[in-house]
Amino acid sequence: MAEQLQSAIDASTEKTNLILQDIEEAVGWPKGQRNQSYCALRTMLHLLRDRLPVQESVEFAAQLPLVVRGIYFDGWQPMDVPVKLNRDDFLLEFRKQFTYDLQGDAAHLVQVVLDVLRRHVSSGQWDDVKDNMPKDLAQMMP
Repeated sequence: MAEQLQSAIDASTEKTNLILQDIEEAVGWPKGQRNQSYCALRTMLHLLRDRLPVQESVEFAAQLPLVVRGIYFDGWQPMDVPVKLNRDDFLLEFRKQFTYDLQGDAAHLVQVVLDVLRRHVSSGQWDDVKDNMPKDLAQMMP
């Protein structure tokens, strides 16, 4: 049993590192920028989580690797969701919560993280997430 648990944790850590590497490569950050890619991922996960209805949020999280799922649910207050954010408010919140310097505007980094997340969940689940976003925000989503 302990061996299975360790294997599950190792696999999740590996998948999480792949997600972070995908973000780093797409943005063009040099290796060793793991704190920045983690912050970008965490910020995006929390903004999506807080924008989704509770049931949809749980369904989305179920497809994330165990470690990423823990990041996703960290600090969640399900009684306070969904938070209504249009595209501009979403970008503003992302910029506020992403605590590193950005070259250019937040929209590019948001697009990168959304693209990476899209590759790690099913098409049907991603479509459900998009359907729960306002049109102007859904248009940013791959």
